[in-house]
Amino acid sequence: MKLLHTSDWHLGRSFHGVGLLGAQAEYVDHLVEVVRSEGVAAVLVSGDVYDRALPSPDAVALLSDAVTRVIDAGAQVVLSSGNHDSAIRLGFASDLLSRAGLHIRCEVSSVGRPVLLDDAAVYPLPYLEPAAATVTDELGVERRTHEAVLGAAMERVRADAAARGPRTVVMAHCFAGGGLTSDSERDITTGGVSMVPAEVFDGVAYAALGHLHRPQQVAPTVRYSGSPVAMSFSEAGHRKGSLLVDLAEDGSVHVEQVMAPVHRELAVLRGDLADLLGSRAHEAAESAWVQATLTDPVRPVGALDRLRERFPHLLQLRFDPVGAATPVRTYASRVERRAPIDVCCDFVADVRRGHEPEQAERDLLTAALEAGRRRQDVAEDLGRTRRRGAA
Repeated sequence: MKLLHTSDWHLGRSFHGVGLLGAQAEYVDHLVEVVRSEGVAAVLVSGDVYDRALPSPDAVALLSDAVTRVIDAGAQVVLSSGNHDSAIRLGFASDLLSRAGLHIRCEVSSVGRPVLLDDAAVYPLPYLEPAAATVTDELGVERRTHEAVLGAAMERVRADAAARGPRTVVMAHCFAGGGLTSDSERDITTGGVSMVPAEVFDGVAYAALGHLHRPQQVAPTVRYSGSPVAMSFSEAGHRKGSLLVDLAEDGSVHVEQVMAPVHRELAVLRGDLADLLGSRAHEAAESAWVQATLTDPVRPVGALDRLRERFPHLLQLRFDPVGAATPVRTYASRVERRAPIDVCCDFVADVRRGHEPEQAERDLLTAALEAGRRRQDVAEDLGRTRRRGAA
């Protein structure tokens, strides 16, 4: 039996202001083709289906399209909630939808109740927020930690799985010990210590985890599929995709990564402005989403516009000046008994790490100060007139 393990779709996510819905739609197209070509029995989505608790209409429409096409291609779909999802919204009409092959598990009360696929049992665990799980006392735990609530959930799973045979799979959304993070995951420490040992998932043939966006294996049968689309520049170089899990009759598993299409590559560049604009080594980044860090000792004027002429998809510009340190004076010492225009010029020089404004810029600042002074004078005259009229 073949299962396709995926997670962290984050439908509706944006990447430095650029919407990812187009890239996510490309992944859905790819997913449907894999289901057909590999004869996948079920697609497992281990949490963070949406990027926010109240998803946009476009994100909801994409999920509807995705599950409909996957089921039409011959596979069932099993969704479990993540820390980004609203359990109530994601789980709407779940009992009815399960009759059509879409199985959604968002409630603590569903823990230990499997989705049966022939002689295989899949146990989707919803995201278990420790505070909520302990307050409702659904799992009978007192300690507000992820390890405690997941441990109690797995006890229920193992108790049921003991009578099901060797082909058992659990789905969970958590931070398992040994996993490597990226910058795009939301912290889940609220409500207790976040990390859980990978050993908590002992007793099943395979654990299909979500939450960490880097695909990785944290124990022999415990894996993260990672997100199918990159969501931060820290994910540059990640091999994005899904995990094709071949579950044998004896419970042994063979796992193979299926690469996802890359909507646009990521490029992380570092150097001075002349190097980034002139070096042929950066030609591949001209079509990529780019994060650039400038190392010029003085912040170059118009750097963003100049870089975008070469890298039209530049999304993030950072500065990390190198070279001789510029003498620093306190703000109070610089403004003491200084003319307003000199204060403005000092500010510009400070922002530019010592580069003084040119004469044209100084003239522009002078004109702005004069205009502001005239407006203030008019306002004061108007105020005095109104006060005299009131008197």
